[in-house]
Amino acid sequence: MGEMIAIRDAYGAALKELGEQVPNIVCLEADVASSTKSGIFGKAFPERYFNVGISELNMVSMAAGFAREGMIPYVNTFAVFMTTRGADPIQSLIAYDNLNVKLCGTYCGLSDSYDGASHQAITDLAFVRSIPNLTVVTVADAAETRKAVFALAGHRGPVYLRLSRAEAPVFYQPDMEFEIGKGITVREGGDVTIITTGTVLHKAIQAADLLGAEGIRATVVDMHTIKPIDRNLVIECAGRTGAIVTVEEHSIYGGLGSAVAEVLAEHMPVPMERIGAVDFAESGDYEALLAKYGYSPEAIADKCRAVMKRR
Repeated sequence: MGEMIAIRDAYGAALKELGEQVPNIVCLEADVASSTKSGIFGKAFPERYFNVGISELNMVSMAAGFAREGMIPYVNTFAVFMTTRGADPIQSLIAYDNLNVKLCGTYCGLSDSYDGASHQAITDLAFVRSIPNLTVVTVADAAETRKAVFALAGHRGPVYLRLSRAEAPVFYQPDMEFEIGKGITVREGGDVTIITTGTVLHKAIQAADLLGAEGIRATVVDMHTIKPIDRNLVIECAGRTGAIVTVEEHSIYGGLGSAVAEVLAEHMPVPMERIGAVDFAESGDYEALLAKYGYSPEAIADKCRAVMKRR
């Protein structure tokens, strides 16, 4: 893995680059530009940048109007506020009318660690995944973030892009292939499958390395699109390994683990374990929180050993 780059920094740089190439991109911001890094776009294109203040509901509603007029709005705020305070217009305006709006929720999961549960987003995927017409994407590193920002612009319809505050090792090359709805197999093995999403990908890879030292060969999948989930890839992994562990920086209810379980229940039931949040967290160091709540490579490897015994 390469250098550490914060996902939010990669997002801001990609958004500016996209703005240079696509003139009908506009950005809306809820007064947290220094956090979301949408301000990078704002400095380059002030006439296409709108800071509406701490008014998430109005911001999402405004985005619907921009989309109606042929613009492609990228809407920016913390994930937890996008999907709670902006919930009504996300469902009743954006999704209901299938508008071409890109909802970019940053500081996802536990990544806003020192601000505690009020700012940590562990329920956002459960909400957006349940909304008709809404595509859901979450990214693992800087290279994938750039690819996703551009892919959203080429995708007609509403998308929720889930972004972390945290630094993450750069795993992918700049020319990686990224397709909405198609998961990426980053490691292949026949004994167990780890399906992950977001920046915990590197934890999953480290877990696979630990297992490999014991002779256990793990497949690792980056399921960057939560909806529509890559059903064929889930079924293929279930058939090849017969045991699946999901890892997500989100509640175990309603997110990646639920989506994978639904596919398995309908098409190929195999033992599975879910790693994710089951309760609100506290304030603290980000890596310490990840370790406490079961996201360490060692904890992931333990889940893999447990699920293999159930096969």
